[in-house]
Amino acid sequence: MRVLGIDPGIGRLGYGVVHASGNRLQTEGYGCVETPPGPVADRLVRIYDKVRELLDDVKPDAVAVEQLFFYRNVTTAFTVGQARGVVLLAARQAGVAVAEYTPMQVKQAVTGYGSAEKGQIQRMVGMLLGLGAPPRPDDAADALAVAICHVHAATLLARMEGGAR
Repeated sequence: MRVLGIDPGIGRLGYGVVHASGNRLQTEGYGCVETPPGPVADRLVRIYDKVRELLDDVKPDAVAVEQLFFYRNVTTAFTVGQARGVVLLAARQAGVAVAEYTPMQVKQAVTGYGSAEKGQIQRMVGMLLGLGAPPRPDDAADALAVAICHVHAATLLARMEGGAR
């Protein structure tokens, strides 16, 4: 299974590709799509184009996107929500399955603790993927965590469905 994880943002959108083979996880790349300050519509077009490029290059089995949780700044919440929408649209137009996870679900899947701190998540992502150090920048590490969360959820669901037959 190949999963493209996305940590949505308008200024910086993190992405990470995780490949699962049996119990082994490895990354096939990660990074960020950055947009310069300017009109939101232009920034969304850049995000859309880059996500479509990633989808064409990676050919994932699924796209896993972190859900919005809480923002003090309403304007930030709206623009991050718009970036999420662009990602969801690009994935569905590409015919790729989409899964969404809350930050708590991601933390639980990666660290076993739903209130884990960012540093703990980054270290666990590095360990789970066999990296020499936690992935940087933070947004990319978060995207990899979302992808790992989906791998774990999909594996569990497959086992449950297999046992029901």
